[in-house]
Amino acid sequence: MTKKMVGIIVKNTGNDCWVQMENGKVEMCKIKGNFRIKGIKSTNPVVVGDKVEVDASGFITQIFDRKNYIIRRPTNLSKPIHILAANIDLALLAATVKSPATSPVFIDRFLSSAEAFSVPAVLIFNKIDLLKNDDEKYLDLLINTYQSIGYKCLKTSVINNIGVDEIKSIIEGKTVLLAGNSGVGKSTIINSIFKNNIAKTAEISQYHQKGKHTTTFTEMFSIDNQTFIIDTPGIKGFGTIDMQENEVGHYFREIFAESKKCRFPNCTHRHEPNCAVIQAVDDGKIALSRYQSYLSIMGELTKGKYR
Repeated sequence: MTKKMVGIIVKNTGNDCWVQMENGKVEMCKIKGNFRIKGIKSTNPVVVGDKVEVDASGFITQIFDRKNYIIRRPTNLSKPIHILAANIDLALLAATVKSPATSPVFIDRFLSSAEAFSVPAVLIFNKIDLLKNDDEKYLDLLINTYQSIGYKCLKTSVINNIGVDEIKSIIEGKTVLLAGNSGVGKSTIINSIFKNNIAKTAEISQYHQKGKHTTTFTEMFSIDNQTFIIDTPGIKGFGTIDMQENEVGHYFREIFAESKKCRFPNCTHRHEPNCAVIQAVDDGKIALSRYQSYLSIMGELTKGKYR
């Protein structure tokens, strides 16, 4: 490189970043030493999806303003946040009813984080070919819960090519984040879209019924000049952060809607009299699973006081 160039981070392994330049070439770059600690409190100051400036020596010298991002609590607790990716048009959460089973709490925490950072989200319920009667009824109940509050849900069996065309249609022309627990089929989804083995896959551990980690680093794949998909490592848990106690209800659509009817404007929807949210849960207007997910986040923010 002979001059400063602008590009997009397409892979980040910690010390090294791969940047796709405006001319289409991908260059391995590094973060300037002082840039790492300049007021940035995340585990990864530069993330996949970032638009950056690179100097002639291959050092990243500037991150352009992000339009959004999705974060979660990191395993490195010395840092307050871990950013999954930035500048996302759509977040796809891949989930499964079995092999492995995705917890509704995990789904709700992901969705609330997407809401908090203004990222539209779609749920993909994969591996429907494995489901029996009771499993199918449970999945229909889950889908009804999320569709009733405005989330698009897809039923897919990628290995049987069910729902793949619909995924392709949804992501066309967008930069898309694909997330989910290990083993739910994220890499298989990517391979089905590209029709080749771009992403590595692995068998489910039969002992624990959990997926093996096959994606080590977050990486962006280009489907065409307008469509990009960001594959993330499997997430075991999704700790929400950067939320204030009085904001959590804003990120649960149905709770926010009902909260306007509460007697107290600062109602926390846990114990206050004449709480419209609690009444809506009792009346079946708000799913109990969603309310329990709300309480679990509130419990973390208040250090277990209300658990």
